[in-house]
Amino acid sequence: MRPLIVARALGAAAWLGLFAATPVRADERPAEISTAAPSEPANVGDAKLAARAYHESGRYARDLAGVTARAGAWLNERGRQVERPALVLDVDDTALSNWEVIQADDFGRVFGGPCEALPEGPCGWVNWDLLGRSPALPATLALYTLARAQGIAVFFITGRDEPQRAATERNLREAGYTAYARLDMPAFGARYASAADFKAPRRAAIEAEGYRIIANVGDQPSDLAGGYAERTFLLPNPFYRIP
Repeated sequence: MRPLIVARALGAAAWLGLFAATPVRADERPAEISTAAPSEPANVGDAKLAARAYHESGRYARDLAGVTARAGAWLNERGRQVERPALVLDVDDTALSNWEVIQADDFGRVFGGPCEALPEGPCGWVNWDLLGRSPALPATLALYTLARAQGIAVFFITGRDEPQRAATERNLREAGYTAYARLDMPAFGARYASAADFKAPRRAAIEAEGYRIIANVGDQPSDLAGGYAERTFLLPNPFYRIP
C-alpha cells in the first residue's frame, strides 16, 4: 500500500505544480475584504440577534433574579431600621414584561398604530399598553411580595401617561401587584428631555409625604437618576434605551 500512497502523493504534487504554474487573471483573483472603520458602531442586526439569544437562553431571567435578590436582601436589612420605608418600581420591563411586543416590532419603539396582527407585528406600544396583557416579571413580583410582607409601601412610577391609567392598573392587578400605594404617571402630552426629569420629582414628592425610599428599581438608568432613594438597582435590558 505504501508505494501506491507515494505515487498518489507524487501525482497530487505534480498537479499542484501545474496549477501553480498557470497564471491567474486579475479579474479571477479573490477580492480583498476591507475591514470596518474603527469608529463604526456595533452592527444593529448583530445586536438584535445577541439580544434575542440573551433572552431565550435564560441568562436574562437569571440576571434579573440576581439583581432582585440583592434588592431583597437590602429590603430585609433596611426595612426594619426606618419608619415608613418605601420601594419604588418602574412598570415597563421592570414589573411587567413587554417581550411579546418587542419581538413583534423587531426591537423597534413604534408608539402609534394598531396591534391587529399579534403575535406578528407591527404593534404600536400605546395600543399594546392598552391591551393590558403584559405578564409580570417573576423576579420583580417576588420582590414586591417580599416588600409587602414586611410592610414596605410600594410605589410605581412610569412614563406611561394618564390615558393609560385604567389599563395599566388593571394589568398590574391581574399580574399580581394588588396592594401598592400609588401609580404615578405623567399628564397626557407632557414632554421631558429625560424620564429622570419626571421620575425624580415624583420620588421627592413621596419622601415629602413622610416615606423613606430605601430602594428604587428600574431597567433604565433614567429610572434611577436624580436621587431620592437610598439605593438603586438597575435591571438588565439590552432591548431598548429610554433617555
